[in-house]
Amino acid sequence: MIEDGKILVTGGAGFIGSALVWALNQRGFEDIIVTDVLGRDDKWKNLVPLRFQDYLESDQLFDQLDSPRLADIGTIFHLGAQSATTEQDARYLALNNYDYTRRLAEWSIRHERRFVYASSAATYGDGSQGMKDDVAELDRLRPLNMYGYSKHLFDKHARSKGWLDRIVGLKYFNVFGPNEAHKGSMRSVVHKSFEQIRDSGRVKLFRSHHPDYRDGEQMRDFLYVKDAVEMTIHLADTPGANGLYNLGSGQAQTWKDLVEPVFTTLNLPIQIDFIDMPESIREKYQYYTCADTARLRETGWPGNAWRLAEAVRDYVGGYLVDDGRLGDEGEETDSKASP
Repeated sequence: MIEDGKILVTGGAGFIGSALVWALNQRGFEDIIVTDVLGRDDKWKNLVPLRFQDYLESDQLFDQLDSPRLADIGTIFHLGAQSATTEQDARYLALNNYDYTRRLAEWSIRHERRFVYASSAATYGDGSQGMKDDVAELDRLRPLNMYGYSKHLFDKHARSKGWLDRIVGLKYFNVFGPNEAHKGSMRSVVHKSFEQIRDSGRVKLFRSHHPDYRDGEQMRDFLYVKDAVEMTIHLADTPGANGLYNLGSGQAQTWKDLVEPVFTTLNLPIQIDFIDMPESIREKYQYYTCADTARLRETGWPGNAWRLAEAVRDYVGGYLVDDGRLGDEGEETDSKASP
């Protein structure tokens, strides 16, 4: 299990990856190797408070895997990927998200290392084929963008090779929380709304263009990153937990449910302006997502620690107000707000 050897975290400077390193540090793990692509954004700042043994760029990984530098790896958390749903370079996504994952999984299986990788809820497309993490349902899914398809492509490859009996694939739903500031337009609505509300006292949300949903009541399964990484570690460390797993709250809530706690945390009246959704995304817009978490619960997962409103308050009050990152809290890291 995780105690057996070093831990490799790809994408370890990114949003969920750095949160995972933080959660591992919470448990006393520091024998961690981090890989990522430290380009021109500020995600390097996510690494500053964290404790890990070594860092290397992602394009160096395959040259180093069998070297003494990376000897004794026991668990691989493969969270590195190009995660922008708007990325148009299909070749780049196929190489970065599919082929890189395939090569790393092959190495892990050949060397009998625990392999946990990030798939995505984007594989479910518009949800019309359901959102059940059943490998038998993979052929029915129709992702809406190349990012989702690049993840789906590996899920299907892993099934065809029989790997899903030996590895863990994680379908993260709408994750939000500390350490996402570098993501630009792909930041969560909590982060974007905080900036709008801080600067103007108001927030803009998309108007609904679907007769079954009122403005601001489009629904998503929102997941706090602190719960997301606890789920990730739980599955990595649970014997027999293999295959695909939805990681979400198991509850669909509205955009209004998400942004209203931002106002209350900042002690401001709720002021929401609804704007038309750009026509370019209307046909691909998801009005409802909700993770079926039955398989996760069957592994002994005790349930999420954070309700949505308290998670938003923790994020805004504990991190966004002071531009903080996970690990800045010091050794006593539980900044959980009261319900």
